[in-house]
Amino acid sequence: MKIRKARPADGEKISDLLNQLGYPGTGCFIVDKIVELASYPDAELVVAEEGDSVVGVMSIHFIPQLALAGAFARISYFCVDESCRGRGTGRELEEYCEREAVKRGCDRVEVHCNKSREQAIEFYHRHGYRESPEYLVKTLDKS
Repeated sequence: MKIRKARPADGEKISDLLNQLGYPGTGCFIVDKIVELASYPDAELVVAEEGDSVVGVMSIHFIPQLALAGAFARISYFCVDESCRGRGTGRELEEYCEREAVKRGCDRVEVHCNKSREQAIEFYHRHGYRESPEYLVKTLDKS
């Protein structure tokens, strides 16, 4: 398995993975998002590839902290193809994230995961993640 930066040509498969994650309808804008994320110095969009097939995707943001010594990495989207789960792909992507986080001076990794994703939460717990307090979200009106 190989982990590499996502390319616009990966758009269809990334869109399929996002659909598996519960985000349908990304096909019409996914290539633009891949290009946009590639231009952010504090973000990485990577894929796991087996042979010529993309089998996983992870979006990571590296965020400096004002009141704490270290920065942190946030996994924004993380999905392994349903047909490939249980073969270590998720572990390899998560370990890639940890290595990159350390290189960038991060002292922790966080991920927000809906409680309904029980298998994903079990995966995170097995890999050393623990629950933390809730956070607040406000949706902005773009009009």
